[in-house]
Amino acid sequence: MRAFDIFTEYPSLMTIVWIIVIAAVAIVLERITTRWLRKLIKRTEMPLEIGNGLVIVGRLVILVGAVVALLHVGGVSSDILVSFSALGGAAVGFASTRTIGNLIAGLFLLVTRPFRVGDYVRIDGVEGIVQEITLNYAKILTPTNTVASISTLRILDKDIINFRFKGEESKLFCYGFEVTFDHYLPTEKVEKILNHVIERYAERLPRKPEYQSTKLTSFARHYMLYIYVEDPKDIFVLYPQFTREVTQAWDKARSESQ
Repeated sequence: MRAFDIFTEYPSLMTIVWIIVIAAVAIVLERITTRWLRKLIKRTEMPLEIGNGLVIVGRLVILVGAVVALLHVGGVSSDILVSFSALGGAAVGFASTRTIGNLIAGLFLLVTRPFRVGDYVRIDGVEGIVQEITLNYAKILTPTNTVASISTLRILDKDIINFRFKGEESKLFCYGFEVTFDHYLPTEKVEKILNHVIERYAERLPRKPEYQSTKLTSFARHYMLYIYVEDPKDIFVLYPQFTREVTQAWDKARSESQ
């Protein structure tokens, strides 16, 4: 008796063979996919919790595909499978639209990498040091020593400013902030004040602070000041300190000119 005749006479034997084949293929795909994802996680320096979540998602996709294939082999018609999948998809969609959106947004952030853990960023008015990135949230330590959690879906809709310096000294963070002066003192004296304060910090910081004039109106002169640090936590201290010293020097110069 030929092998084909055996399967014809015992159709359940064919079903068993297909079950074994589907299970073997699913196991092989799971091993290959997991190995590839582990390499990707290591290469991109992805946080451990996010990497593990990505591996779980990959395994779930393979598991769902294997279950659908097994149901088909078991005699469930394709119409029922399609209807069941559509119904399940609709239920999941209505129940967890925001969650799924966050997961997709989290994966997008992992690929584009606009910031990483340890960066100093400003997102939607919240600024500070990135403490953690998950598929659902980014946690940011603010200057007030509180942790703000921003959903990844919300992050995609907002402007992101990363203060990591992109020049030759990529290990530095460049924090820029604006200071404004009225026209009581001439430009020469204002810039003398700025240069005096900058010189006080020139030896204390890895790179000398800088400034540039950005806008001139009938009411005030606007300058952008830039300070460079290696540890983003220094921004919490230096920004208010630098601003205070500039203000004190400005007040002193005004009082002396009266």
